[in-house]
Amino acid sequence: MTSPTTKAPAARADAPVDAGLRHGVMSGPELAAQAIANIAPSAVIAFTAAAIYLGAGNGTVLSFVLATLVILAVGYCVAVFAKRHASAGSLYTYVAKGLGPFGAYLAGVALLVGCWGIAAGSLGGAVSYMNQFLVLMGVPAEGVGWQIALAIVLGGLATLFTIRGIRLSARVSLVLELVSVAIILVLLVLALVWAGPAAWDPAQFSFEGVPLQGVAAGMVLGILGFVGFSSADALGREAKNPYTAIPRAIMWSAVTVGVLYVFAAYTQIAVLGEGLATSASPLEDIATKIGMPGWFAPILTFGVGASFFAVVVAPLNVVGRIIYVMGKEGVVAERFGRTHERHLTPHRVLLVAGPAAIALDIVLLAIGVHPMDIVVWVDTYGTYGYMVAYALVAIACVVYTRREKMRNGLVWVCATVAVVAMAYVFFANVVPVPAWPLNIIPYLFLITMIAALAWYQYLAKRRPEVIRNIGNTETDALEGVG
Repeated sequence: MTSPTTKAPAARADAPVDAGLRHGVMSGPELAAQAIANIAPSAVIAFTAAAIYLGAGNGTVLSFVLATLVILAVGYCVAVFAKRHASAGSLYTYVAKGLGPFGAYLAGVALLVGCWGIAAGSLGGAVSYMNQFLVLMGVPAEGVGWQIALAIVLGGLATLFTIRGIRLSARVSLVLELVSVAIILVLLVLALVWAGPAAWDPAQFSFEGVPLQGVAAGMVLGILGFVGFSSADALGREAKNPYTAIPRAIMWSAVTVGVLYVFAAYTQIAVLGEGLATSASPLEDIATKIGMPGWFAPILTFGVGASFFAVVVAPLNVVGRIIYVMGKEGVVAERFGRTHERHLTPHRVLLVAGPAAIALDIVLLAIGVHPMDIVVWVDTYGTYGYMVAYALVAIACVVYTRREKMRNGLVWVCATVAVVAMAYVFFANVVPVPAWPLNIIPYLFLITMIAALAWYQYLAKRRPEVIRNIGNTETDALEGVG
């Protein structure tokens, strides 16, 4: 086991005293559940391969392989910090070790945008698929009223699970994601069996005539399918053996999901062929093509909906813990730096973040936005935050390892790959200018960051002691009985 080489700083004298987060209760599988649930691989499989195939064709698998390598490069940079520092602050705390208070604050805000955006957007996906599931089961769940009711119920349950305890929310996410992935894997394996000798598709490995630009564009979509993969790093206090378990959960979740994406993409192309480019729902089309019985349709729909719900729960856990640490350090109101006396979770944060996500979805649904459009729009907003946070942690890792005189040849390689890839992802999402409303989402993100920087400037002028303390709250500095 790698142990930390630096001692966590003492807590501020005026830091809020609270029950604390629960200490050392999360096992390795539960940490992996948090990471994988945040990715929501089932939801990605349902749509992303078809979107990539439009431009990459038989290079779709290559796009996913390249995306996996980029994510592993980011994960390696995160793991370097996770082996030495355990915190509830996630990348917010890690970036502080290399880029100081300003970089940490920027990364923290960007990550909050990412996590909350993905949670709020994915709630739309959960509403869409659970609505469809009810209809398939014979419930007349038609109309906006049903969608709004589902947003309230599902968002409320997600908030409740995160407040009741990290183990409960992680286990709920794990069960839902396992069920969802199992359903999809059964379908894909049966599809290959149905295809017989045609299941072997050598054209996907020849890359002859594969458009490189299409593969690069597909890699962008593939990378977006991994956002949130490092979320286990926010469980530094709650994890057992955090300096070993968290880096392992981060890297292995990325590898596992990457392999799953490659297998799913290969199978969809092998079975549907060029029809994948025009398929609105590839998994349903595969089920129909291979003659799955009628009762399988609601099961498949429920599985994808469950995956979307799991990714509402997992990012909220991260939001709660980052703001909890910020409350400890005085960056936000100190009342957010306290946990529930019995559940030992940052309930005050979650009682704001969860209902805010529900409220956003209700407003969009009420004005006639389709639930899956909510996924695209709000997830895109959140993705910008993740890209900034990932780039910052990669840069911070280079600075940190150089200052600590650690071997960092591989860090330089991984950080370069990560920063260049994140910059390219950002560029590819704004050039050419997308259609409305995606064209205004980058500006909404920039407005959010500008407002956050204004608060930073206020703290720097009025409360400089807070600035000095940013990113310094590690596991050993957290008070509490948890």
